[in-house]
Amino acid sequence: MNVLGIETSCDETSVAVIAGDKLKANLISSQDFHVNYGGVVPELSSRAHLQMIIPLVKKALAESQIELHEIDLITATAGPGLIGALLVGLTFGKGLALSLDKPFVPVNHIEGHIFSGFLMNKKPEFPYLCLVVSGGHTLLLLVKNDVEIVKLGSTIDDAAGEAFDKVSKMLGLGYPGGPLIQKNAENGNPSKIQFPVAQCKKKYDYSFSGVKTSVLRYLQENYGDSKNVIAEDIPDIAASFQASVVKALTQKVNLAVDEFNPKSISLVGGVAANRAIRNAMSEIADNYNKKFVVPDLQFCGDNAAMIAYRGKKLYEIGKRFELSVNAFPGMPEDAFVEPTF
Repeated sequence: MNVLGIETSCDETSVAVIAGDKLKANLISSQDFHVNYGGVVPELSSRAHLQMIIPLVKKALAESQIELHEIDLITATAGPGLIGALLVGLTFGKGLALSLDKPFVPVNHIEGHIFSGFLMNKKPEFPYLCLVVSGGHTLLLLVKNDVEIVKLGSTIDDAAGEAFDKVSKMLGLGYPGGPLIQKNAENGNPSKIQFPVAQCKKKYDYSFSGVKTSVLRYLQENYGDSKNVIAEDIPDIAASFQASVVKALTQKVNLAVDEFNPKSISLVGGVAANRAIRNAMSEIADNYNKKFVVPDLQFCGDNAAMIAYRGKKLYEIGKRFELSVNAFPGMPEDAFVEPTF
């Protein structure tokens, strides 16, 4: 089966082709101009997707040496994400499927991340514990099989990636915050400042609003205003903040491994590119003698390969979707294809 995957949930336009079990192409066009605005501008994102989607489809097919009529299945992200951005990829995919008379599978973006580890040679083993960390989501899940996903916990306020972005802005480092915090933290002392780790009512829930506010208060108390922070102090602040986030994430993972004894552990999502988090999760896996799977960097951020894989798997296990006039199949009052968990 030849599968075409499309991802346009935020600020990456991505197209992938899977032939059989082999990934033939995974093209990603990042909208770097958003850095000028300190964050993603939805309308500009949508326009950039419109400009890039057809050239990327043509290039992905050429790289795969597959003709358009040889595509057997078309998949596209159908939420969550920016509504305008999602509409570009979803309606393009549905229109292409209709014109080719091919089946179409809408894919939940988070499910794409959850199963992105299967794009690696070293794959997760069911049941596996999955930590999803991205700009908009922080989730701890027990993935029992291809369709049964149990949500153990999620963030009750800011996601981990959102906290990275906001603290980076406070420190005057810019956007996107994750890579900039990590770069500065490498030269800092993570024990210099004791930023708090939130304790939530529900055992596996997360909260990152408090640590973000704690950083702001620290800057105000020590520098009068966050704009006056001394450049030489930034590495220690970044390292201490990052250490607090890592501790918050890994505390819950340790608890879940003890309770559920999964066969493997997977770390996914854009923030999974952070080396401190990857190293801490790898250490947990080693301590419990569990297989640890984290996708390559190209599969951590938003990418169409994970959408193509998830759509292919859903189709193989018998999921079928109607091509309707609604932008989001079966969800006329909702902007998302609901996840299975």
